[in-house]
Amino acid sequence: MIRFDYARPADVAEALRDGADAQAAYLAGGTNLVDLLKENVARPTRVVDITRLPLSGIAEIEGGGLRLGALATNTRTAYDERVQADYPLLSSAILAGATAQLRNAATNGGNINQRTRCYYFYDVGTPCNKRSPGQGCAAIGGVTRIHAILGASHQCIATHPSDMAVGLAALEAQVRVAGPGGERVIPFGDYHRLPGDEPWRDTTLQPGELVTAIDLPPETFPTHYTYLKLRDRLSYAFALVSVAVALRLEAGRIAEARIALGGVAHKPWRRPEAEALLRGQEPARDLFGAAADALLSGAKGQGANDFKLPLARKAILRALEQAAAGTPQSQTDKRIA
Repeated sequence: MIRFDYARPADVAEALRDGADAQAAYLAGGTNLVDLLKENVARPTRVVDITRLPLSGIAEIEGGGLRLGALATNTRTAYDERVQADYPLLSSAILAGATAQLRNAATNGGNINQRTRCYYFYDVGTPCNKRSPGQGCAAIGGVTRIHAILGASHQCIATHPSDMAVGLAALEAQVRVAGPGGERVIPFGDYHRLPGDEPWRDTTLQPGELVTAIDLPPETFPTHYTYLKLRDRLSYAFALVSVAVALRLEAGRIAEARIALGGVAHKPWRRPEAEALLRGQEPARDLFGAAADALLSGAKGQGANDFKLPLARKAILRALEQAAAGTPQSQTDKRIA
């Protein structure tokens, strides 16, 4: 681990001053950053400890919705009565991730900003454009079991590891950030980036900006939802494929549909045209298959992860069936009925 300066600000304004250096890193729960420091992947000149900032609340928003403080822990968020009642999809997605001990420490802001778990990103002895721009991508042509089948580029095929982010994408949350230029709100679909020619940029955050809260919209999906996560083992494993589905049914037809995929791309994956196929229709397996095909259009395996192509389609079908029936996947009894 390298040497770095350490700061512990008392308010957001002070944190922004301390984090103005482009090489500074904000520290919250530390469940990802500390690992990156130990592995010599992250090499900040200054670590800004933001745990004293007043950003841990969960409060209702005037006009509807819920504001999740960036420093509220994943555990507190998942078990908040308002989240469980109105946004059970988010609670389920959070509880599908990590372990109880990690969720007790991990924060909402840190969760959506966590880095990829690509083997080559963590191995400083291999080329990685995300870790060191211009080095190349050792994953391409390498061991690709966990890598992307959608939205990849010739520079990076890494995936985003967060479960919470997939649920937030389906709910169309918004990310509130503060920075040198003031405050701004970023729609969740615009927050994370595809790798393109700049794979080292995971998000659309600008240098020095700090996530202060995540806003959940007034529209809720309390009944017809599911978060289905498929992985190599039933606990403490990142998704090979995950699916968040939120439906609103009216008179037996789908009035609103949201589908987001995890484990398949550099960001939670959505396609409006796939969701549009479902609206106004009666739930049916053939309809769900058409939506799955539209969502996965252009998907391409990397050899060792070719199995993700049929796995993702089957997962989408199963998740849509679960949501339509109002029988969401249990994160306690993980068997798929």
